[in-house]
Amino acid sequence: MAVRKPPGSRVGNSEPADGSGDVHLCRAALPVGVVTALLGMVALVAGITTPARSGAFCRGPCVAYPYTDVAAFVPRDYWWMYPGLALALVAVVFVVCLARWAPSGRGVLAVVSVCSTAIGAAVLVVDYGVQLSVVQPALLARQTDGLTLWSQYNPHGLFIALENIGYALLGGAMLLLGVALAQHRARAPRVVGRVLGIGGALSIALLVVLVSIYRADLDVRYEVAAVSVTWLVLTVTGTLVAVHSARTRRSAAGSEAR
Repeated sequence: MAVRKPPGSRVGNSEPADGSGDVHLCRAALPVGVVTALLGMVALVAGITTPARSGAFCRGPCVAYPYTDVAAFVPRDYWWMYPGLALALVAVVFVVCLARWAPSGRGVLAVVSVCSTAIGAAVLVVDYGVQLSVVQPALLARQTDGLTLWSQYNPHGLFIALENIGYALLGGAMLLLGVALAQHRARAPRVVGRVLGIGGALSIALLVVLVSIYRADLDVRYEVAAVSVTWLVLTVTGTLVAVHSARTRRSAAGSEAR
């Protein structure tokens, strides 16, 4: 026997049968959106206020090879990594929530974006975790043997390389999820999708352009650009999702009260 769906029930993963275009995120969308926006804002402020002590953006005096005489800058130069690490973890939950907005015909793009976000976040967690739990205490203890390759001040080191990989994956994830949401009938996911799409496309385009121009001398150029774009996009989209979720909850509460 066929079961009739109640009015307003969803078709596929994103839109109700009545065609109203209302959207249903995960129940944690409001707090996740708020936390994402706050962490993105804190990370941006911490990153902007941390001086560049080496690489292409250093205006002097700059730290020179082997990049280990930097104990005087610990822990100040590592503060920005704490919100950066937390944001990488929250970004996975945030993207999982947003993936529920994807129309059923674009579910594959949403799934791939979730996977790419998870991989990128894992790379960044390892990268920042090593800096905070290995490199930072080693510098304070003056145990600097073998730290050159891992130092955040080394523009050709593993830290920058892993950041480039992690944020390139996040950029690809934002682009894919943006494409999945950009043509949604409802305004909220459409706006969020376009912000994600523009940010992701910009991140990937910057990688291609900067690598083409600087090649082996890429230095920290892509790292700085990708970090800035990603954190800004997460701040904006987190705010949009939080506002939409709050309005949806108020609307639902008002309807129940009537």
